[in-house]
Amino acid sequence: MNASSVRVAPQRWYRGLQGQLARLAVSGVLPIRWLYPKPKQAYPAKAGRLHLEIVSHCWQYAHLQAYQLSSLVLHPPADLDVTMTVYYCPEDEKTTALLAFFAEQKVANVTWNWRPLPKEQLFRRGIGRNHAALNTRADWIWFTDCDVVFAEGTLDALAQQLDGRTDALVYPTEERVTSLLAEDDPLLQKAAAAQVVALDGTEFIVKKITKATGPLQITHGDAARELGYCDAMSVYQTPADSWQKCYEDRAFRWLLRTLGTPISLPGVYRIRHIFKGRYTGSETNTKLRSQIRKLQIGWRDRHDKKA
Repeated sequence: MNASSVRVAPQRWYRGLQGQLARLAVSGVLPIRWLYPKPKQAYPAKAGRLHLEIVSHCWQYAHLQAYQLSSLVLHPPADLDVTMTVYYCPEDEKTTALLAFFAEQKVANVTWNWRPLPKEQLFRRGIGRNHAALNTRADWIWFTDCDVVFAEGTLDALAQQLDGRTDALVYPTEERVTSLLAEDDPLLQKAAAAQVVALDGTEFIVKKITKATGPLQITHGDAARELGYCDAMSVYQTPADSWQKCYEDRAFRWLLRTLGTPISLPGVYRIRHIFKGRYTGSETNTKLRSQIRKLQIGWRDRHDKKA
C-alpha cells in the first residue's frame, strides 16, 4: 500500500472540522445516518474450516507485539487458518527487526503478512484497517491491537463460535488485563529483544466487555469487504503527522448499526503499558499524557470492580 491509495491530507482546520462533524454524527447529534451505506441485516453463514485474518498495528511497541506473535507460535490453531497481518513503519527499527525474526518462524496454519506504511498513514489507524477490510480474503477479520495476546486454545474456541454465524460483528465477553506497567517492568523487559517469549498470565485481572471495543472487533469478512473500515468517512482515511485517537472504532460500530454480538471466548489477554509508544513530542508532554492515562485507567478499573 502506498500514499496514492489514501486520501491527501486537507488543511489542519478542515480536518479538525471533519472530525468534529463525524463524532457528532456518531453520537446522534447530527441525524445524518442516511448519508452512509446501510449494512445487511445478516451475512452468509461460513461453515466448516474457517479462515481468520488478525489485523494489528505497531508503532514503537515491539515489546508488546512480540507477545502477540509469540502466542501464535506457542499456541498455533489446529482448527482454523490464520493470516496474521501487521501494519508498521520501517522507520520503527525495533518493530522491523521483530517482524523479520518472526517471518522466519514456520507455524502450522499461520501465515505472516507484514504491511509497511509511511508513518503518516500508520498514525491514522483507520487507514490500515480499511485497507485490510477491503482486501481481506478471510471469512472473518479480527481488528485488534498489538497488546492483545491469545492463550492456548483461544483461536480454536473462536473457530467453534464463528462456525455458521451470520452476525456482522462479534466480541468476547471478557478479557484479562494487566495493571498499567512501567517501562522497567520485568514483563516488558523480557520481550526487549526479538525472540519467542511466553506470557505469564497469573497477574492478570478479568474485565467484563459490553461492546466490540477497538481491539476486540471480530467482523464478518463480507461485512468488511462491503463497508471497509469507515471507508465512507474521509476524516478516518486521511494521513496525519502524529498518532490520532481512535475515534473511528466507535464510528465503525455506528456504521454497522450494532455494538456487536457477545460470544464466550476464553484466553484473551491484554498488556497495558503506562507509556504509550504512540506519544510524540517533548519529554514533559509524554510524562503528562502518561499520568493522565494512569488516572483514566485507574478510575475505570475501580468502576469495573464496583460493577
